[in-house]
Parts: sequence; structure tokens; C-alpha cells
Amino acid sequence: MDPTTLIGIIMALGLCVWGIGVDKLGNFVDPQSLAIVFGGAVAAVVASYPLRILKDVPKHIAVCFRGGKYNIPKLVDQLVDLGMLARQSGLLALEEKAQEIKDPFFKQSVLMIVDANDPEKVREMLEKQMDDMMARHDEAAGMYEKASAYAPAFGMIGTLIGLINMLKGMDLGGGGGASSLGQDMSVALITTFYGSGFANIFFQPIAKKLRVRQSEEELFCTTIIEGIMGIQAGENPKFLREHLLSCMKQSQQKKLLLKAEKSGGGGEG
Repeated sequence: MDPTTLIGIIMALGLCVWGIGVDKLGNFVDPQSLAIVFGGAVAAVVASYPLRILKDVPKHIAVCFRGGKYNIPKLVDQLVDLGMLARQSGLLALEEKAQEIKDPFFKQSVLMIVDANDPEKVREMLEKQMDDMMARHDEAAGMYEKASAYAPAFGMIGTLIGLINMLKGMDLGGGGGASSLGQDMSVALITTFYGSGFANIFFQPIAKKLRVRQSEEELFCTTIIEGIMGIQAGENPKFLREHLLSCMKQSQQKKLLLKAEKSGGGGEG
């Protein structure tokens, strides 16, 4: 589990509460303003996106709190082991190993080279599948980015509503108009506050975390593709390991290479 999203949101809310003052929190509770900003932003998102994306909102939230799904060092070790097996026993020997792989993309990639498909065709199909996945993730993250733009916009709409009602009340004069002046001005200001709050405390952080998860999955899939193509080409496992580690951080590369040397892995096989 990755608690950073929850920690960040709690910290932001806590700082806002501290800045407002616990004894004055009641001044910032306004159901009308909340309905205008949150309800309006949600309604605009619903109007902008199809049901196939909207129904996955619970999955998006789960992704924000998920951690450690894509273990690249472990993946590199798996690919190197598969490469050694392929050099020793041939590509057909990978079919049984493929059944033990849980990740669908990884499993399908291994089975594609077992069937002795053309290398260029294999790369084209895998990259097309990865691009389709990334496009779906783009849509998901884009929905929250759009919500973060809608929230301040509806905050401004609420501000205009409050100001119009306030000016109309002043124009009416008399006790009735004056008594609603404070309430109308409150709606005008609180909606702006709500709009900025929802955009920067909730929607933008969710969108950014989804982008981070997307980058992690893209690296995972890219590593699989490069590894599978190297296995199909019969690359030396040691060279294959170094090739796959080249896209990782220098600190991770050194750690994994040292581990491989100590274990005696990554040889000719």
C-alpha cells in the first residue's frame, strides 16, 4: 500500500483547518456553495466522459493507494532466467514457464515468441497493445485533470451568483434586502474557496498519482518488450541484463549488477 496520497490530503486539510481556526470552521460550511462547486464539477465531468470511464472511478482511487505492483528488478531477473532457459532448451521450453506468470501482458509476450512469430510482428503487436493501455490511462488521468479545471470554474460561477444576489438585495433596500447581504457575500467567497480546495487538494493530486502509476506501468511494459525481443534473438543473458538495466536509475543498476555477480547469474547459461 502507498499511503502518500492519503497523507498528503490529510496534511493539506489539517493545515487549512489550522489556518482557519477550529472555532471558526462553522463559517466555512455552506451547503449551497458545496452543491454549486462539487456538484457542478461532478456534473460537468459526467457530461464530458462516457460511462465506460466513469464506472472505473473506484479502480482509479484504488490505484492511488496501491504500491509495489511493478517490481522492475524482479522482472529483469525473470527475463534473464527465461533467456538462459531459452538458450539451453529452446523457445518451446518457455511455454510451461509462461503458465506460471500472473501478469497478462508478460504472459502473452512470452507465448508470442514460443509460437515462433516474426520478431518485427511481435514487437509491433506488443507496442500496439502497450499504446492502447497508455491511451486508456491517459483518459483516466485526464478526467481528474479536467475536474480540477471545472472546480475553480464553478467556484467562480458561485461567486457571481453570490455577488448578483448581494447587489440585487442592496438595490431592494429595506430590512429584508440588508439581512441577506452577509449570506450572499458568504456564498460569493466560499465558492471560490471550495473551488480552489477541491482542485488542489483532491483532483490534481489524484491525477498526478495516476500519471505516476502510468509511467511505472509503461516502464514495466517497455522492459518486457525489450526483454522478450532479446530472448527471441538469443542474446547472451549477461548482455540482456545490462541492456534491460540501462533504463533504470544508476543506483539500482549497480545494486542489481552486484547482486548478479555474487550469485553467479547472468552467464552464458
